[in-house]
Amino acid sequence: MNQTNDSAAAYDVVIIGGALSGAATATLLLRHNPGIRVLIVEKSATLARRVGEATVEVSAYFMGRVLGLTRYLNESHLVKQGLRFWFQNDDVKSLGEASELGGRYQVRLPSYLIDRATFDEEALRRACSAGAELLRPASVTKVELCAGGKQALTVKCGDIMKTVRARWIVDASGVAAVLARKEGWWRQNTEHPTAAAWSRWKGVKDWDSRALAEKYPEFASAVHCARGTATNHVIGDGWWSWWIPLKGGDVSVGVVFDQRLVDWPRDGAGIGDRVKSFLMRHPVGREMLADARCDEGDVHWRRNLAYYSTIFAGDGFVLVGDAAAFMDPFYSPGMDWISFTVTAAAELISAERRGEAVAERIGRHNRDFATSHRSWFEAVYKDKYEYMGEWDLMSVAFRLDLGLYYLGIVSQPFKYGERALAIPPFSVPMSRPVFHLMRAYNRRFARIARRRRSVNALGKTNRGRRCLIPGFTLKGGDISGILGAMAAWLRIELTEGWRTWWRPQMPAVEPPANATTPVSAGE
Repeated sequence: MNQTNDSAAAYDVVIIGGALSGAATATLLLRHNPGIRVLIVEKSATLARRVGEATVEVSAYFMGRVLGLTRYLNESHLVKQGLRFWFQNDDVKSLGEASELGGRYQVRLPSYLIDRATFDEEALRRACSAGAELLRPASVTKVELCAGGKQALTVKCGDIMKTVRARWIVDASGVAAVLARKEGWWRQNTEHPTAAAWSRWKGVKDWDSRALAEKYPEFASAVHCARGTATNHVIGDGWWSWWIPLKGGDVSVGVVFDQRLVDWPRDGAGIGDRVKSFLMRHPVGREMLADARCDEGDVHWRRNLAYYSTIFAGDGFVLVGDAAAFMDPFYSPGMDWISFTVTAAAELISAERRGEAVAERIGRHNRDFATSHRSWFEAVYKDKYEYMGEWDLMSVAFRLDLGLYYLGIVSQPFKYGERALAIPPFSVPMSRPVFHLMRAYNRRFARIARRRRSVNALGKTNRGRRCLIPGFTLKGGDISGILGAMAAWLRIELTEGWRTWWRPQMPAVEPPANATTPVSAGE
């Protein structure tokens, strides 16, 4: 194997990973630092499809207004029509009888359903057009960090090994989490033992088809928007599934479940067959997947999804996107996390290049992102799988989750521009009361669901109900929706929740023994 001369391989920034996190970081650095030398090291010859095809409003703002991809998104991907959930119990026999939660009208703010393979390639192409140098397929085999000095990477490209030096390393390697794993910062979130199986499908029925409208007329007339371009969620006790249409007709379908609550099929069938057989137990899944077939070459399985790094940045390196942490795909927060980590990383490096002292910034960066990640997890995801299969509890939680997301997070970039994306959620004192509110109702609903489970009372409202919300505008009137949801929470507490007020906390089921988590291509 050949070794090249080190002297020519010098850059200001080397980015490990060329998908959205890496490409976006390169784009922002090149935009704000004329003449900066940026190298992107991407391990794959062609970026592969990924699980995260749905964006929400913050990441849509970042991709559209910050990266300038709005026209491309509208031409090459699908505009998303919010979130929609479908519930069942033993009395639900068909799609028309399932309880529904979602929007009544089309959404007001943009978000998208994207094919990450083509999207990430476009983001990478634009970063290179802006001036980034790209090395692919190439893998980083060794990293030597030097606080305040030149960082060194050994890169393998074909049969050639080369040493690359840079003032800064940006780890955008996705779940590979190159720096966090190498340095011992990587931690699995054992409080949240989720797993996922997913694949791409053809022949999934159209939610807005004439055939379904004739078969279930009340279902068809209940809403005034398109259901098919929402992220639909067929949902059950301890699990949920996403149904995401992609440009060209494929549908991404995946199941995510809490391993403490769901016994995933372990027979000899392939992953795609197990996904289908699992979802066919649900009457909505049975309707929509009846004639569907999966692409056997595009199926995936991963256990123990949630993890984080204990360090997010240092004097000479910074972690972005999934290389820094991953919580859960529910509500599609991953690309929001990319938006915040990338914006803050680019600002940190740019500040140092402007001659500013970075020690205090690095300390604040680590503190803010550690606080944000932990708070985000506790406020929204911790033990949510205990109650997400309950229509009444999820209807209230969803209205509160979504309303507070719009009020406190989505509104900020629309008010203050992209600089708001450098401040991660829940990291400023003003946001702490909202965090405590969200954590409180999430904990209460989980506790109520545990009691229901103990007395065999789950799913009582899961047949024939609809909660259809009008949507959000970022105006003061949105507060009324939040207040209405708070009143609904109070009603639940007074009619049922009081039974758990003075009783000892029922423990959650113990998590399973850890399993090795397969690593996929970098983010």
